Amino acid sequence: MGEDRRLRAVVALARGMAAAHTPQESWRAAADGACRALSGSFAALSVWERERGLLRVLVNVGNRSADEEEFPEDETYPVHQFPEIAEFLHERWLEGGEPNAWVETAAGPVADRRRGGYCHQRVAALRRRGRGCCVVAPIVLNGRAWGELYVARPAGEPVFHGDDAAFATVLASVVAAGIAQSERLEEARRLAFTDSLTGLGNRRAVDLRLDEAMEAHRRDGTVISLVVCDLNGLKKVNDSYGHAVGDQVLERFGSVLSRCAAELPHVLAARLGGDEFCLLAVGPSADEVVRVAGDLCARARDLEPGDGVACGVASTGDPIGPLRSARRLFRLADAAQYRAKAAGSMEPVVAGREGDDGEDPVVRLADRPPAPVDPAHPGDRRRIRGRRS
Repeated sequence: MGEDRRLRAVVALARGMAAAHTPQESWRAAADGACRALSGSFAALSVWERERGLLRVLVNVGNRSADEEEFPEDETYPVHQFPEIAEFLHERWLEGGEPNAWVETAAGPVADRRRGGYCHQRVAALRRRGRGCCVVAPIVLNGRAWGELYVARPAGEPVFHGDDAAFATVLASVVAAGIAQSERLEEARRLAFTDSLTGLGNRRAVDLRLDEAMEAHRRDGTVISLVVCDLNGLKKVNDSYGHAVGDQVLERFGSVLSRCAAELPHVLAARLGGDEFCLLAVGPSADEVVRVAGDLCARARDLEPGDGVACGVASTGDPIGPLRSARRLFRLADAAQYRAKAAGSMEPVVAGREGDDGEDPVVRLADRPPAPVDPAHPGDRRRIRGRRS
């Protein structure tokens, strides 16, 4: 391959990874770009999991065999089967600079027949899958061995040579830079949609998921349920014990909320801000969500210090009327939560049940004269009117 062609291949690989929007797309762009650059028929990108002692395949591209998926769920190989990986994992290569790629062929050494199979796992894999040769390039990220880039050619095709291995080393460096960029972007995305104190989703994550859920609801009637809950007595905890203890209560409740969310599929647990949290369920029935909300209330009563949680539920699976906007679902869940708080209820209050007609509380209150204010709960109705308008 001429120098100009190789340079174009490097640029194409870098551009492909830069254009990726997800880690999976980045992995595929890396493997596909390397496969094209080296005129291979197959390529894989793998990560070395030190804590598990495994080489885990992230993506396979090109002419895959029957046992190779594009994004395998659990295609792993014990590191001890690959002595060269163990060497890199122990970072012996640091003494002489970053590791270089090397070439393997299907004509490699054969094992002792008494033990069966081949003594070299890469040779065994080449023969088993009808490939004639491969080039393996270690990937180094932040000064540590991260994984490897693997490109193969079928039996009968020209065997990779030394110049190909040197070029693969260059490609691995480009891939490492792309992976680092992808990981930084993924971390930025994670932070943008994560509450820093509890590790739960934040309001932005809820809004995004709810917009997607609304599309599904309009399209096929998918049930959407929203549980809004407010920790009781957090101000008292902050005033009595300090904000550090208050933060611990928020963190502990976040763990309880996350545990309850795990009882149902397709549920997002989030902190909306301050002492307000929510569960957004897409798909499960209203009864299932109400059951989980009841479990949440029961678990929250055991948190110390604190006075449990006020919980409101609104679900399209209940008679709440047509859902024209995500804002209306929030209003209904909010109003139910405030009714729970006003009544001191230890159980969730559900919009559309127990005589509730499911009418939008903001619209309903706007059309009525002001209601008498309960001295025990001053401003309750006014707070409902002012929420998320």
